[in-house]
Amino acid sequence: MRFSEIFGIGLEQPQLDFVDIEPDRDTPLFIDPFAISLKGDAWSEICHQHITHFFQTALDHIRAGRDQQAQQMLNGLSEPNETCLGMSQGAPAGRGVGGRQAFDLYESLAASQAAQNGLLEELAECDLFIPGIGSDKISDITTNIIRRPLIEYTQQQCALHGIVLDGEFPSGRFWDIDARAWRQEYVQLPVVAQNRLILVPKYTVRRKMALDSQEFYSRHILNFIQEEEFARQSPLVRVLASGERRPPTKKVLKERFPFSKDFVARFSEAHPDVLEGYKHFYAEIEGARGPLRHQDFDDEFDEAVFARALVAALPNIPPGNATADQYHTFIMGALEFIFWPNLIYPKKEHEVHEGRKRIDITYTNAAQDGFFWRAHTAHNIASRLVMVECKNYSKDPANPEVDQLSGRFGANRGQLGMLLYRTVDNYDRLCARCRDTAQDGRGYMIALGDVQVIEFLDLIAEGQRAAIDARLQVIFNRLID
Repeated sequence: MRFSEIFGIGLEQPQLDFVDIEPDRDTPLFIDPFAISLKGDAWSEICHQHITHFFQTALDHIRAGRDQQAQQMLNGLSEPNETCLGMSQGAPAGRGVGGRQAFDLYESLAASQAAQNGLLEELAECDLFIPGIGSDKISDITTNIIRRPLIEYTQQQCALHGIVLDGEFPSGRFWDIDARAWRQEYVQLPVVAQNRLILVPKYTVRRKMALDSQEFYSRHILNFIQEEEFARQSPLVRVLASGERRPPTKKVLKERFPFSKDFVARFSEAHPDVLEGYKHFYAEIEGARGPLRHQDFDDEFDEAVFARALVAALPNIPPGNATADQYHTFIMGALEFIFWPNLIYPKKEHEVHEGRKRIDITYTNAAQDGFFWRAHTAHNIASRLVMVECKNYSKDPANPEVDQLSGRFGANRGQLGMLLYRTVDNYDRLCARCRDTAQDGRGYMIALGDVQVIEFLDLIAEGQRAAIDARLQVIFNRLID
């Protein structure tokens, strides 16, 4: 059973912000520190700071010959089973950064020219240059370093979904930047079969690391060597029967320049522009191989079928106070499904103004393109957070509902929100109220009723996700025209 089933959340993976793990087996996904480094949200920035601080401190010790300090740092790494991620067969079991393997990690780093000469700068680059360090170990090391932020995320997600946490348990070691040391404390965590569990945001995981030594070698290094050998007309250049000359085949190059991480490191030191081009390729063009799509979590997932199921489910939730929680849960899951990966990290019933007011849901705006990205770039709207109010009313939302959401905007929280409601007799009048709020400088509210939610889901079912962005822009334009 998955985490969502065990705790009766009532939502499936496409409706959840975290990886819906199976506590009795590992899910073959990895936490990618390179992917984390590319995100601009506050949580990812904290994690990136911890990862960078730990790894740079360890490298500084190694380069300065402070072997004891370096070994102590690496010996603090444990075998994280709490996330249930990785490649273990059967029940989760740590893969390899505790005990002897931590010492092996130290020896690999200490012996690496890439570590000694400054070529190795990031933990993610260990996959490129350090023998014996691949996706699984990098993910495990990352988990150790950011265990405290992951625990905080887990606690917030449990609060979001009404999961009561009883008792306190040892957190496991996490890296403390201020103390420059490993630390542990007692924390509240969900427990299944006496095993502590830690949830992981799904936007941090990948099926394989963005930086991959084999791919860098095959698709970038060998391509470069092909061009270089052809340019200088080396003996490896092919000569066809017609006399035409062509670059050497990759098969020939693999025999002449066989793969090893040491070779990748030597090549990267000699040609740093190729390495930077490779990193730029995934950072800017392919977005670090992700974030993963809904179907990447389940090969049998059918997005169209899932969207139609949500369309069928929404009318079955009657308006009114008695079903407010049910509607709230539905909308939370629907927005996750519709706006993934632009809106992430939802928090429920977020207190503002010292607890005097509450926001139904806040999302972190992680958009790198599209409407939510344009909101703060093209329109200069403070939108680090996007606030959502859910009103399961049988009546039209009116000025009090609009004023309630606008009253919760602020310079620190943001000026962009969504008002979710069931139905309205006069949509134009509701939009006019939202426009008045915007023109008064009190914030921008996107009004979305059942009609709009179903429209978005229908577009997904028809394979037209991109059209949702255009539809959002049309609604927004009514606020500023």
